[in-house]
Amino acid sequence: MNESASPPPNPELSVAVVEQSNRLTVVWIIPLVALLIGGWLAYKTISEQGPTITITFKTAEGLQAGKTKIKYKSVELGQVKTITLNKDLSQVMVSAELTSGTERYLTNQTRFWVVRAHVSADQVSDIGTLFSGAYIGIDPVSTGKPTRSFVGLERPPTVTADTAGRHFVLQAKSLGSLHIGSPVFFRKIKVGQVVEESLSEDGETASIQVFIRAPHDQKVLENSRFWNAGGIDFTIDASGIKVNTESIVTLMLGGISFDIPPTEQRGKIADKNQIFMLYESRDNINQKVFQKRTRWLVYFRGSVRGLKSGAPVEFLGLKIGKVVDVRMEYQPGEREFRLPVILEIEPERIITGGNIPHGDQHRKLMNEMVRRGLRAQLKSGNILTGQLFVEIAIHPQATPAEIDWESHDYPAFPTIPQPLEGITNSVAEILTRLQKIPFEQIGQDLGATARGAKQLVHSDELRASIRALEATLHETQQTMRSIHQMADYLERHPEALLKGKQ
Repeated sequence: MNESASPPPNPELSVAVVEQSNRLTVVWIIPLVALLIGGWLAYKTISEQGPTITITFKTAEGLQAGKTKIKYKSVELGQVKTITLNKDLSQVMVSAELTSGTERYLTNQTRFWVVRAHVSADQVSDIGTLFSGAYIGIDPVSTGKPTRSFVGLERPPTVTADTAGRHFVLQAKSLGSLHIGSPVFFRKIKVGQVVEESLSEDGETASIQVFIRAPHDQKVLENSRFWNAGGIDFTIDASGIKVNTESIVTLMLGGISFDIPPTEQRGKIADKNQIFMLYESRDNINQKVFQKRTRWLVYFRGSVRGLKSGAPVEFLGLKIGKVVDVRMEYQPGEREFRLPVILEIEPERIITGGNIPHGDQHRKLMNEMVRRGLRAQLKSGNILTGQLFVEIAIHPQATPAEIDWESHDYPAFPTIPQPLEGITNSVAEILTRLQKIPFEQIGQDLGATARGAKQLVHSDELRASIRALEATLHETQQTMRSIHQMADYLERHPEALLKGKQ
């Protein structure tokens, strides 16, 4: 059997050694580059992505997810992503993404609102949104607490944060035709507008906030006066009739003007948010503002038709207060009606010796004035309209009276009848006296006297007396003629007094 034998090893052949290589091959370069590019793109996308915010509106009218933009000064700063309803379906939640770099302006002072076309009597704005669609406006403010949730405004703000100027507060009983957006004028130049209006908790005072643009805000002084400039002012004086109005806008929509009274010197510049009184008209700005007011009770007998709340109370032709209430009161004991009228007086208008009386001094002064005849009286303020006012005046001949300080809620001030009522009372008194005259008895007596006179005229005795009187008159005439002849003779012959008639 032949067996094959392996060849003997060749000592010249080397043994192969396998080694592990740590170098990257070309095939791994492409995935690595792709990974780097993807990471860079992801980083770039994340770094350029802006913050996401939520804005709450009452309605989503004009808004569209993925289309509606957020703009500031016509520059796009973001876009609406989603629009959803809240849980109770009362509001809409708008989620929007802003551009990078806007984070520092997302504070609780920043405001958002929907910009739509607006047409009103005083302005037309944002008509371009009719073609481009509505967008969300932003008023960025960097000061404040950071936040990502906002409550959108239902109307665009009248003043944005980048507008230089200052705010002031005006207070009045009524605002009339004033509203948000009403203009503010300084010497017939528009310098600001009304930005906010509110009502006090008790409902007695209305407040409005006005914004005056710089540099005109420096014209607002501590002694400045603001007044309602709406409508037309008519003035009648010796030179004729004058008509004054700020502008056509204020004539239709109302407005506010301010200035210092011509009798006062220029004061210091007012602080921001300083509170001023809003006067009804320019004529009222010269009236001093008195803080203290006292109420008095007066009783008038007879009709008070034409006397209304707000009617002036005057003393020597100057207004010192007003009527605040007119009532009717029944007195069961006297079985008659009384008309209590409540007056509101400004006692600071009465100055004694350069000082304003207070407390007991004021009471003593009023008691003394009443003893001298100080009384309240109704007077006619306008013959055409029949409106009345209350005049406080001194009547020295008035019946003595005193102030009742304790019996009522307010001190009761004595009154006297109004002039027409006094005339009526005098006429009534005369008629009463005339009714007491016995005209019937007087008529009977006159009739008897007339009959007696008739009998006397037709009596024989009267006829005989008349004939005797005629004879006496005839003799008297003859005697007078004789005396006259003698006087003529003596005038021609005065010596007859010594010698006698020859």
